[in-house]
This record gives sequence, C-alpha cells and structure tokens, in this order.
Amino acid sequence: MTQRLAALRSRPRKLGLASFFWYEAQFQCEAVKVLPGEYFVDDEDLLIMTTLGSCIATCLWDRNAKVGGLNHFMLPDGVDADDMTGHGGRYGSFAMELLINELLKRGARRSSLEAKVFGGGQVVEGMDKLDIGERNTRFVLDYLRTEHIPVISSDVRGIHPRKVCFLPASGKAMVKRLAPARAAAVCAEERSSLARPPAAGSIDLF
Repeated sequence: MTQRLAALRSRPRKLGLASFFWYEAQFQCEAVKVLPGEYFVDDEDLLIMTTLGSCIATCLWDRNAKVGGLNHFMLPDGVDADDMTGHGGRYGSFAMELLINELLKRGARRSSLEAKVFGGGQVVEGMDKLDIGERNTRFVLDYLRTEHIPVISSDVRGIHPRKVCFLPASGKAMVKRLAPARAAAVCAEERSSLARPPAAGSIDLF
C-alpha cells in the first residue's frame, strides 16, 4: 500500500464522501470509486472513477485553483434539499450542492467552475415511459445553465452504460462506453445503492 493510499483510507468519513480507495494499475495511480449518492473532491491527480447507466456524473473543475470533483446522482429530485441525513446525495439538487460546497472549501470559486457531464443513458428496455436518463440529463444541464457554470464537454443520453474517470488537478476526463449487455449489472448497482444507508475541454475515449 502506498503512503498516499494509506492516508486516503484514514480520512474521517463525511456524509456522501466516497471512501473506496485502491491502486489502479492501468493508470499507475491511486483511485477512488464514487458510488451513487457519493462525491469526491481533490487537488491532486488521484483517479476518480464511476460507472453510469441512467445516472449522471458531473465533473466540476476550477482551472485557476487546480481543484476538481465528481458526483453521481440517480434522480433529479425526491428529497427536501435540507435533508442532510437521508439519501440526499442520490438526488440532483443536493448532489450538486454537496459537490460545489466542497470545491469552494478547497479554494475553488463558483465563477471559475466549468463542467463536464456524463451519463443519462436509456440503458434498460421498457423504461421509456419513465425516461429517467433524459430527466437526469435535462436537470443537470438546466442546473448548470442557471448557475452560469459552462459545460465544456459532455457524453450523455444514448443506450450505453459508461465508465468515467476524472483527474481533478488537471481537469482531464475520460469516458468509455460499455457494451449494452453490461446495462443490467450497472443498473443493479445503482438500485442497490439506493437501499444502502448514506455514508480541460475534450473527452478522451479509453
């Protein structure tokens, strides 16, 4: 175990903060997995990873402060924004505020933030009427527009689950579209998460 990995694992737990750390051999760096309802912010190029079906991940980055973060939410709304003890991080408004507030604490300025947005796929057949992916996509784009946070790049909608990696110091984001056959497993992870208690310009394909 690297010294940095040990330090990351010993951090105090905060509401909604991702806490599954490992050494990622492919990228040769420490990594953290963000589950539905979680977020993570850092000012070093720790690899922040998540997997998406109809959910959305928003990467926010301040190019001046060199700090960034990623969240993962499941639905546009569903709880009171003041509910800090329930499943708030699974819902768009609260998830975005959690991420933005943590970035501001780490030296970012709201006026300097830029966004990269991923997910919102229609990955399960027969879910057309609910259209959760489309609702999530519309929500986050409207939210960012209202907050005057420019969307630098995005990979949203469609039929593919996605794996997203983000390097928060450099603002580099990578996305891999997974085979539609992976959709069931991705959606199962998203659904099971709901039952648990809370705890720079371009996109690269990898």
